[in-house]
Amino acid sequence: MGALVATDTCEEPYRLLDPSGTVVEPVAGFLLDLQAAGRSVATLRSYGMDLLRWFRFLWAVGVAWDRASRIEARDFSRWLQLAGKPARVHWRRRGQSGTGIEDRTSMAPLPVTVNQVTGKPLPGKKYAATTIAHSETVLRAFYDFQAEMSAGPVINPFPLARARRAGRANAHHNPMEPFRNERTGLYRPRVPRRIPRSIPDEVFNELFARLPSHRDRALVAFFVSTGARAAELLGVTQDGVDPGMQVISVVRKGSRAVQQLPASPDAFVWLRLYQVELEGRVPRGRGRPLWWTLRRPHRPLTYHALHRMFERVNDTLGANWTLHDLRHTAAYRMAEDPALPLTDVQHVLGHAHLTTTQIYLTPRQDDVIRRVLAHHAGQTARRAAQVEPTPAPGYRPETLDVLFGRRP
Repeated sequence: MGALVATDTCEEPYRLLDPSGTVVEPVAGFLLDLQAAGRSVATLRSYGMDLLRWFRFLWAVGVAWDRASRIEARDFSRWLQLAGKPARVHWRRRGQSGTGIEDRTSMAPLPVTVNQVTGKPLPGKKYAATTIAHSETVLRAFYDFQAEMSAGPVINPFPLARARRAGRANAHHNPMEPFRNERTGLYRPRVPRRIPRSIPDEVFNELFARLPSHRDRALVAFFVSTGARAAELLGVTQDGVDPGMQVISVVRKGSRAVQQLPASPDAFVWLRLYQVELEGRVPRGRGRPLWWTLRRPHRPLTYHALHRMFERVNDTLGANWTLHDLRHTAAYRMAEDPALPLTDVQHVLGHAHLTTTQIYLTPRQDDVIRRVLAHHAGQTARRAAQVEPTPAPGYRPETLDVLFGRRP
């Protein structure tokens, strides 16, 4: 029912179509406004998916988008929290028996399972709180935009929380403290604070040894030495690599500014081996992509292909590490170096606020568990090694037992 389609054009990257295949004009205008504000193509797709989910709900209940009220917004928020994520059938298994959509609408809470190797929770069958919170923010912004364009309902179906709608946000802010987010949506769920997870050194060494090609080793080496995001590293061009200065030039995600990032010598060694391997098989020149697929015909490497490669390596280990965990690993390694100021780490990671970088000063869960277990083992060893002192000459042991209550 409806779809978000990619147009493969820079003027209008995505279009939201209704069930009849007609472009939904209100969404098209909203996405064009986001593009004019400098939002990336990935942001347009993310906002479009949230809007597609909302419009599908409205089409199912038979309510026009400009007639939606708080009742529809409330029921939509409840549906996201109670219903399960739709399970897609792989295109190779369509039409086969036993590949129907799994019923995920159970009201009972699902058990939280974690990966035994990484300690990270496995993907759940229901929408995550972060997904629901992001959807609420997008839909509130969509209706705010329509109100500014004199369209849509008079009252936003996704209002702010009752406690903050009447007053000004941060009205009594202490200038010595950071601003708090007091403009919270009414139907926005509580999002748990997540501590970044990094890959332990011994596990990383095993993961690195299982990478199948020089290209993959070069990519992972750049990830853990520069702390770049996946989209930033994949966007590096051939003229953006300077082995002499030992830096690469990336385009930052938020500001779109070009920034040089220092990398480790090993990363450039693996990069050179990868370039020799593809010598004469891929086009060379300024502005050409640095990363290519290994299979013919050679195409620029995409995020989905890189993600699938990392998934295959994870499957050999029974782990569920992600590409972003490599960025967290680089951040923790730099933050733990006493000779590297935290402001330098902030600059390399591209954080706008130092408070974002400070989360990497939080002790890693693996280190905390290891130290606490060592503490318990030490207590057990001390109790086992404790020797009962012998009484001084002249004292009777049975009298001391009665005196100290060791015997009734």
